[in-house]
Amino acid sequence: MRWVKLVLKWVMGVFYVVAGTMHFVRPEFYLRIMPEYLPYHRELVFLSGVCEVVLGVLVLVPRFTKWAAWGIVALLIAVFPANVNMAVNRIVPPGAPDLSPLAQQILLWARLPLQGLLVAWAWWYTQDDGIVREGQP
Repeated sequence: MRWVKLVLKWVMGVFYVVAGTMHFVRPEFYLRIMPEYLPYHRELVFLSGVCEVVLGVLVLVPRFTKWAAWGIVALLIAVFPANVNMAVNRIVPPGAPDLSPLAQQILLWARLPLQGLLVAWAWWYTQDDGIVREGQP
């Protein structure tokens, strides 16, 4: 099980680095899903991108894994309103398959529980796995 957790940690780290980089490569998508009530849309898109990249790297460093995982949990909670806004306002991601409006709406709403799975995945790395590390009693 330890090797599965290690492999999935690397998958998660790479996922957040790539996702965060996309905030700079394609900011227009993230700008479209920002809730109207939030100020400084562009700055928040770039800030969340920086956070994703930094946390994605830090989760891979054993010394910082636990704190980075808590940061990812907090970030996922912070960006959840954008995902709700996306579903409520039927904002379809660029490059999405051409589906019926009903199918698109179902997929947009299905993304919301997926956020909970991402939180649970990050939370897994906040837990002490009981492994004694070098230099620790």
